[in-house]
Amino acid sequence: MGLLPAQLKRLIEQLAPYLPWYGPWLSAQEESQADEPTWASPPLVTASVLEEHYYIGQNPLNERNDVHCYRTSGTSSGLRKSIYYSEADEEAYIRIKLEVFRSILGPYGYKSALADMGTGHAEATAVEVLRGLGMDVDSISFRLPIEQHLERLESFKPEVLYTMPSILNRIVLAAADPSSYGIKHVVLVGEIASPAWIEQVAERLGLPASRITDTYGSIEIGTIAYYSHEHGRYLLTEGLIAEGLRAEDISRDLEPLSDEAEERVLVLTSAVREAFPAVRYVTYDVVRDLRPILVDGCWTMSFHSLVKRIGPDLKHGEKISIYDIENVVYRHIEQASVRVKVSGNAIQVCVYAPGLSDGDMSLIQDDLEQCIPEIGIMIESGIIDRIKVVRGTLEDSDDSQSIKNKKIFYE
Repeated sequence: MGLLPAQLKRLIEQLAPYLPWYGPWLSAQEESQADEPTWASPPLVTASVLEEHYYIGQNPLNERNDVHCYRTSGTSSGLRKSIYYSEADEEAYIRIKLEVFRSILGPYGYKSALADMGTGHAEATAVEVLRGLGMDVDSISFRLPIEQHLERLESFKPEVLYTMPSILNRIVLAAADPSSYGIKHVVLVGEIASPAWIEQVAERLGLPASRITDTYGSIEIGTIAYYSHEHGRYLLTEGLIAEGLRAEDISRDLEPLSDEAEERVLVLTSAVREAFPAVRYVTYDVVRDLRPILVDGCWTMSFHSLVKRIGPDLKHGEKISIYDIENVVYRHIEQASVRVKVSGNAIQVCVYAPGLSDGDMSLIQDDLEQCIPEIGIMIESGIIDRIKVVRGTLEDSDDSQSIKNKKIFYE
């Protein structure tokens, strides 16, 4: 941890008005781990902790009118996650994001920008942040078909495009000549964007790869980091304390990561969040080579790359979880094994079940694309690819009831 015990105590106290359960939970953890003082090293806020105390229908934050609520993927209980922001959280979110965009775009003096986003907090604040840089800003709804996205790019010709990898992928595939739009800089948020994919997209847009900048965030925390082409690394944003833990230190059910590749699970503490327990919050994102570096004379936490997720969620325009996918499959097939694979921006759901028919797979695919309504709308409009449902093999059924199987397989 990068905070002194007294600082950490003050941080936890600022959560109390919004998270009345956190103090008693912390005390209970302290009693069960008397050999490890809570203020020196508070317990991890894992997915199971959040499902028990935060992602619940009876969360008192749901009854308050002084907080903002954003909904995303489902949980093991079937509820969609609700993440809350206080007014101070919102102000900090905008301020930090504006600072990040100023670092990325400020040196170039761009005059116009288009926000072509999906849903959620990033979409809700995109226009405000870009206008804060003095640019002429337009936006386009994810509900509109891909043809209208291309038309808006053609008519507006923005210098800056703020979008997600899945949407950008559709744009460069659907456009006859993406370079004709005159885009000078792309800022990405959402799914993982590999360097090889960025190189390919940059070539199609007629840009150097240094003019495509990836940012990394989550609806729980806000903007977490952005890629610095100068340093060749992702730099963490203001107010965050980062730890890198081995997967087995978080849960015995998680498979070990590569020590040779210096892979660690990112754990974050936020000094600015109030309405979310961001104290040793486990992101379940795997980063490589997490360490501080000197940036303009100041030590700044950084990492080389974002590798994968080991938790139950993945991003396809909007978050969708393993639980969402399994719930859909089991509505159609009672005895089935499900394995989710991700390759680039494509999602493939492998279903193994005796007697599984083509009709079953078609129904599963249709229902999957509608279980998160925002994903269904984006697929219908053609701005992200369909979720593929394929017939699995017997090996996909191995240990199907094990928690280790409830993960995303990256190819």
